[in-house]
Amino acid sequence: MRKSEVSNPQIHNVNVADQRVLMSPAELREQVDIPASLFEFVAESRATIERIIDRRDHRLFVVVGPCSVHDVAAAIDYAKRLKNLADKVSDSLYLVMRVYFEKPRTTVGWKGLINDPMLNDSFEVESGLRIGRELLREILDIGLPTATEALDPITPQYLQDLISWSAIGARTTESQTHREMASGLSSSVGFKNGTDGGLGVAINALQSVAHPHRFLGINSEGKVSVFETRGNRYGHMVLRGGSNGPNYAQEHIAHCETALEQADLSANIMVDCSHANSDKNPELQPAVAQDVAQQIIDGNTSIIGLMLESNLEAGSQKIPADLSQLRYGVSITDGCIDWNTTEALITDLAGRVAPALKARAPQ
Repeated sequence: MRKSEVSNPQIHNVNVADQRVLMSPAELREQVDIPASLFEFVAESRATIERIIDRRDHRLFVVVGPCSVHDVAAAIDYAKRLKNLADKVSDSLYLVMRVYFEKPRTTVGWKGLINDPMLNDSFEVESGLRIGRELLREILDIGLPTATEALDPITPQYLQDLISWSAIGARTTESQTHREMASGLSSSVGFKNGTDGGLGVAINALQSVAHPHRFLGINSEGKVSVFETRGNRYGHMVLRGGSNGPNYAQEHIAHCETALEQADLSANIMVDCSHANSDKNPELQPAVAQDVAQQIIDGNTSIIGLMLESNLEAGSQKIPADLSQLRYGVSITDGCIDWNTTEALITDLAGRVAPALKARAPQ
């Protein structure tokens, strides 16, 4: 071996304690078989969301579900209930289940089902990816489109083929890595405004994501590759409030419309009823949704969707040392509204906006 091929332990990977080789995306797909009918469903769900963004479908799309998924049984229970509700409101609303596997942390904490599926800091990522892909298969088979946050730039190769809509979060909207990745995602993608509530970083991201990019990633065989993307023309704004307060009111929407138009971007706006728009109080989400509904009734045409954090039960819980003490259907990250509140909110929303949305319908 040549000297140049020898790594000096004093300068190479000094702070790396361990490395584990992960199975490739192709190997995961072999382990979790997906019928062709589900891929067809994903393609149609993506096309439906694109038609809504293009105003060729008059409905709103609503991304609704747990802040994060940690319990597969509870997620499937939720999905079955949501499917029944989706069928009832389908004339006005297109419901997409929020299936978030990765959680950005301000400092440290549980980083989601993919990273820590056992909830014990064991970091069994292969198990997390397998569980995640199996759960997405189940939810799609129930008949629901799926939404997730694209956080780690590696995981889309493992799961993105089962995702109908993607989000880039407030902490990563400014990241060049995430903008480049999103330019190659196969689904529509919503960029949240910055954590301070400013629109600038999201507008810059929307301009960037529409263009082709080249970047490093892994291919289906797990090999480091150079990707060249076509650009994603279905990027849109997600207003989630910020440190300066909410940004869902009529004046905020008008300001966002103006900012998008000045940047030569389409005025396509989703309102996140949670996070800073509800002052991190999940019980305020219905009030936010009602305000948005009234704006649509009053003639707004830029709002294309809403996002809700919802679970079987209300509130949140910390991960206990004894996992048998976890309460079923309760979030272990941000607090959520419960199922009864969710059902009432969405049913009311669908009924209130139906006439205004039908007036939007292409003639």
